[in-house]
Amino acid sequence: MDMNDIERRGLVLMGCGKMGSAMLAGWLARGLPAPSVTVIDPKPTDWLRAQGTRLNADLPADPAIALIAVKPQMMGDALPGLRALGGGGTLFVSIAAGTPIARFEEALGAGSPIIRAMPNTPAAVGRGITAIIGNAQATPDHMSLAETLLSAVGQVVQLDDEDQMDAVTAVSGSGPAYVFHLIETLAAAGEAEGLPPELAMQLAKATVGGAGQLAEDAVEDPSQLRVNVTSPQGTTAAALGLLMDEDNGFPALLRRAVKAAADRSRALRG
Repeated sequence: MDMNDIERRGLVLMGCGKMGSAMLAGWLARGLPAPSVTVIDPKPTDWLRAQGTRLNADLPADPAIALIAVKPQMMGDALPGLRALGGGGTLFVSIAAGTPIARFEEALGAGSPIIRAMPNTPAAVGRGITAIIGNAQATPDHMSLAETLLSAVGQVVQLDDEDQMDAVTAVSGSGPAYVFHLIETLAAAGEAEGLPPELAMQLAKATVGGAGQLAEDAVEDPSQLRVNVTSPQGTTAAALGLLMDEDNGFPALLRRAVKAAADRSRALRG
């Protein structure tokens, strides 16, 4: 199965919210013909209506892929509509948070190839990272095709075990919110030191965004990048003396925060 097979047999996108829209935009930008995509969405946006997909049409008889992008609470209504495609040649890819592969196997049949994926919100600007894991029926070719599709919105990594999804959720799934809060608090700290609010926020956004880009692009790892900008007994060292404190700084705080998110993810899946 490859992209040509998708063009020939079709792709079903179940749900086209922010994440689904980001993926659809990525696929179309890479040359996937809009008429080969069937989108099922009860409240299509004007943007979606203008893309030329098969919108809320009958499902293809044997689509290459069905990508499930509905909210977890909508899953009970969405899955019965896909039941007829189960157990055959259709690969199911789910980006629904917290919904385990076993639930899809119950709804679609254990013989269905199913891949669970966890993207994050920077996918909306093509800078996401998505972790994927497949069931026993998902072949290496299936995994490769899912990786190709999901790479339209950023990086893709493959997991060894579905249980790792809880940690992935806590690090990259929820992680953007941690960074947004860092921007908020960094800007507030700048205000407290006398900066106008708008200037403090501009500095905080650009600093976090630029540092993240540098960390991704640089050959050195983040610890070396930190050393590179830290002069002995300088201003950065003064701040890091607090932030790197093992008991009260980032190390302890982030360990607790990530554990709290991972524990909540485990609790939600039962």
